[in-house]
Amino acid sequence: MSNPIKPSFKTEWFSVALIILSFAVGVYFYQNFPTQVPTHWNIQGQVDGYSSAIVGAFLLPSLALALYLMFLVLPYFDPKKEEYASFAPVYHRFKDLMVAFFYILFILTGLNGLGYRIDIGFWVPIMIGVLFVIIGAMMEKIKMNWFMGIRTPWTMSSETVWNKTHKLSSKVLMLAGLLIAATVLVPPYWKVVLFVLAIVIILVTLPVYSYILFRREQK
Repeated sequence: MSNPIKPSFKTEWFSVALIILSFAVGVYFYQNFPTQVPTHWNIQGQVDGYSSAIVGAFLLPSLALALYLMFLVLPYFDPKKEEYASFAPVYHRFKDLMVAFFYILFILTGLNGLGYRIDIGFWVPIMIGVLFVIIGAMMEKIKMNWFMGIRTPWTMSSETVWNKTHKLSSKVLMLAGLLIAATVLVPPYWKVVLFVLAIVIILVTLPVYSYILFRREQK
């Protein structure tokens, strides 16, 4: 059985290159890290967790590799695998985007472990915000499937509800991304407020909207 997303050198070279590069950089980090390196920061950008050098050097590259392989394998098991042909380019861009996000995060945290003054509390919210905005721009092009997109009982029951919900989700995710990026401009208390608000907007607005659309369609 052929892969529904039809991977090729053209679609995979970017992610594969970044993963190989991240492991190569991980070797360098491992050779130069101290015994313990910071690997976790709280929402205010303060270090609140340390790990061994080998974890700091290879955890994020390993997670990126696992995520990449998951993206390649999941379409095989989707009951709606025939839908992937209609949004395969978006699927590949999303895969590349996630691998790139992990790579940049790895470089920033790794440089921090080497002693460089990288303000994780400033850069990570901006990265997450930009990630949400870019994903939002892709949402309208995702067709009904079981692994990617806004999957509620109501979107999975109606193609019309799916399409309309994803049209709204584009705007909602972009707004959430801007709110998360804006946390770098406000005092610590408001960082938490804005971040929670962004997540609540996503978790509440889209399921409720899809339910309302479904009920209207049923009537």
